[in-house]
Amino acid sequence: MPVVTYISHDGAINEIEVTSGNSVMQGAVDNMIDGIVAECGGSCSCATCHCYVDDAWKDKIPPASEMEKDMLECVLEPQENSRLSCQIKVTGDLDGLVVRLPASQF
Repeated sequence: MPVVTYISHDGAINEIEVTSGNSVMQGAVDNMIDGIVAECGGSCSCATCHCYVDDAWKDKIPPASEMEKDMLECVLEPQENSRLSCQIKVTGDLDGLVVRLPASQF
């Protein structure tokens, strides 16, 4: 299974095996990773699964859809590498993906 590394705002690191086809958000929820709230359950309608994709991985994931871009306008402290983790599907090509979590989703 691909491994995704979640780094919390305070530096805590969690390396989690995520089933291919699941989202980065689902991997966090299934493993009780603090920092991903996922209020909408992954339907790209709340932006409480905001994360920052590590620079080394930005060009390896598909670009954000228009709907995701619209939702990213609602996040606190957006950055160029901001993404909604519900919209990043884990594949073997993303083994080793690193995402950083914001201090707050609200």
